[in-house]
Amino acid sequence: MKRSFARVSVSLVSVAMLTLLVSCGGDDDDSSSGGGATSTSSGKEVSVSATSFTPDFSVMKQLKGLADRGKGKVAVLLPDTASSARYVSFDAPYLKQSFEAAGLSSDDFTIDNAQGSASTQQSQAEAAITEGASVILLDQLDSGSAAAIEKNADQRGVKVIDYDRLTKGGVDGRYYVSFDNVNVGKLMGQGLVDCVSAWSVDKPQLLLMDGDPTDNNATLFAQGYKSVLKPKFDSKDYALVGEPGGTWDQSEGQTLFEQQFTAHPEINSVVAANDNLGQAVVSVLKGKSVPAKTVPVTGQDATSGGLQNVLAGYQCGSVYKPIYLEAQAAAALALYLRAGEDPPKDLVNGTSNDPEANKEVPSVFLTPTWVTADNIQDTVIKDDFVKASDICTADLQSACADAGIS
Repeated sequence: MKRSFARVSVSLVSVAMLTLLVSCGGDDDDSSSGGGATSTSSGKEVSVSATSFTPDFSVMKQLKGLADRGKGKVAVLLPDTASSARYVSFDAPYLKQSFEAAGLSSDDFTIDNAQGSASTQQSQAEAAITEGASVILLDQLDSGSAAAIEKNADQRGVKVIDYDRLTKGGVDGRYYVSFDNVNVGKLMGQGLVDCVSAWSVDKPQLLLMDGDPTDNNATLFAQGYKSVLKPKFDSKDYALVGEPGGTWDQSEGQTLFEQQFTAHPEINSVVAANDNLGQAVVSVLKGKSVPAKTVPVTGQDATSGGLQNVLAGYQCGSVYKPIYLEAQAAAALALYLRAGEDPPKDLVNGTSNDPEANKEVPSVFLTPTWVTADNIQDTVIKDDFVKASDICTADLQSACADAGIS
């Protein structure tokens, strides 16, 4: 009896110890307190921050335990293919890779593009909720339709993440993932200042080609570059010729610039809010036989066309936003929300002001980079964002060789 009792006691103690160890293991996951550590399925702890993500998606692979704890689908709603080629070429495949690296199957997430139609995006959102989405990752076409999507989702218990563009007037409890857009604008402003100096532009007569004013990002970009340029205007070193209505449409941008350049032929420098608008400006300048390194033009998105203009000496540089970082950050945040856990404070590393809701939105900010001919090889080529063969056309072989692009 004594031996039998002893065995039972030892067994009970072993069970108790095992239970304690299991509970302690659960307590080690302090992501709900914002500590930044997530227990993986193998028991290994990974610290997730806004700077954790890498080109090999290794951090996403370590979030499989978090993915296993989640319920419902993640629905990604992308806006269009017109404002930028990024959504098809980069966002969709990088988001897919992020979710799959974390162990989600094709049944656990959807990625749709509204092709420029707000009503289509609303229908896609409704279908996603009906099909069991617990998180919506929304890159909207306009804040009005997006706010309606978010309200519907919130009322039905679906978490919302604003992706790349903040929804003005959106719901409480949402998050925002983007690059630091004011900093993006500052990079363009400083890039222009540096280019004016390098190209020896005398008495800069500056035109501002802003993005679409309905896009909150365009407002933030402008805030950034205007903050850099204001001292130049105040000192009268630069003169502001004009700031026509903003757009993301390249054709419309070309018409706007042609009108401005005809009315103000003294224009000799241009802040263009992205590479599409930069291309619109460069097309007009080339059509009027304006030589390279005469009129500095900025850009954003590090498109192949923009980088070619940089190498050709028509564009000062372009803001490179490594979308593989943004996609992973958004996917990681979605996994926390899908699992019903608070994201780590090191991941949600800032706030963004929603001017219509008059509230601060918890945000994940990634870091952009200004790309010139000097660092194309070490940034966009190294990251495989563009291929050397895509930009080094026959007429740019010499420029590519000078820039060390291979």
